Amino acid sequence: MQEQIFELQYAIDTFYFLVMGALVMWMAAGFAMLEAGLVRAKNTTEILTKNVALFAIACTMYMICGYELMYGGGWFLSGVDTVANLDVKAALDASTANGFDGDSVYSSASDFFFQVVFVATAMSIVSGAVAERMKLWSFLLFAVFMTGLIYPLEGGWTWGEKSVFGLYSLSYSDYAGSGIVHMAGAAAALAGVLLLGPRKGKYTSKGQVTAIPGANLPLATLGTFILWMGWFGFNGGSTLKLGGIAVANEVANVFLNTNAAACGGLIAALLTARILFGKADLTMALNGALAGLVAITAEPADPTAVSATLIGMVGGVLVVLSIVGLDKLKIDDPVGAISVHGVVGLWGIFAVLLTDPEATFVGQLVGALTIFIWVFVASVAAWFVIKKLVGIRVSEEEELSGVDLSECGMEAYPEFSSSK
Repeated sequence: MQEQIFELQYAIDTFYFLVMGALVMWMAAGFAMLEAGLVRAKNTTEILTKNVALFAIACTMYMICGYELMYGGGWFLSGVDTVANLDVKAALDASTANGFDGDSVYSSASDFFFQVVFVATAMSIVSGAVAERMKLWSFLLFAVFMTGLIYPLEGGWTWGEKSVFGLYSLSYSDYAGSGIVHMAGAAAALAGVLLLGPRKGKYTSKGQVTAIPGANLPLATLGTFILWMGWFGFNGGSTLKLGGIAVANEVANVFLNTNAAACGGLIAALLTARILFGKADLTMALNGALAGLVAITAEPADPTAVSATLIGMVGGVLVVLSIVGLDKLKIDDPVGAISVHGVVGLWGIFAVLLTDPEATFVGQLVGALTIFIWVFVASVAAWFVIKKLVGIRVSEEEELSGVDLSECGMEAYPEFSSSK
């Protein structure tokens, strides 16, 4: 009887892991649509090419070496567990120690699939920040380093619980990756943006900021809703299992808080934009929803719905102020990725202290610094080498005419082109 219960739990946890991973994979579509909507039409094809290609590169590099660096999972395909080859007695002993509410039991293939879509998410963050002026192949070359080396190492120090270069271990709490995924992606993006420079015409010699509107706000809105939906898998799947009443209740709370934080972030960003600009700014509202989601990602299980809403609202205010502040510093981020995932990701890390009594300020601080410094420095090195070898920025002429033709040889909307 116990063996049958174990096999049922194994099947449920594995299936849950796979479904949540599929939801996170769907976020790739959200990032693509959001980014395509917030850039000019002449750069759309290249944006879409980047997003589909980075997903494929992330999955391949994580299979080759990333999973091994992060969890010691080897080539993954050589060690797939099934009920048939598991030591059922040992697994039963571990699972029944707490009335089937102890360690998770699931196929290692499902674990790989769930982990690999997180890698792609971190790389997708980079794409939006460097949009409209970066060479396609230079970006994809960086994706190889980011997904095969930079991200897996910091992921191993945090979720993998490995010591940092053998020097110290982190006492760091990050439920689904406000820092590990989102701030890491933003740190890599910031490094690229600093070496790349702003788009032509974005800032005047007098320091004024020129707005460069996106081509398709309905598409950006759709992308936001897709990301919002996918986030339920991002946070919900991070329970790592579903079997057991306590875990099922935790999953429900995670879903509730994830949605509440997104709502709070959107409302706060919309109100903040109204106060600052006198208008209801849709792009700020969209980024506010994403900011709320990023803020709650580090701890979506413990807060009440009201607390989650407030955490999201702080993220919504921060993202608007950060986008404005980065523009004053002439750091050009077309989609606000650095603000959404970096600044608010940092807030999410420390917001854990509000609801998790086991988390410590020092642990969160050291964890955040370790992630940011490693990813930023390693990314600067990678971007710098790529810049010296092949260059990272398209020519001024190519940028003005749009990178679709120069990088991809086709336009996303040829029937609307002025040259036709």
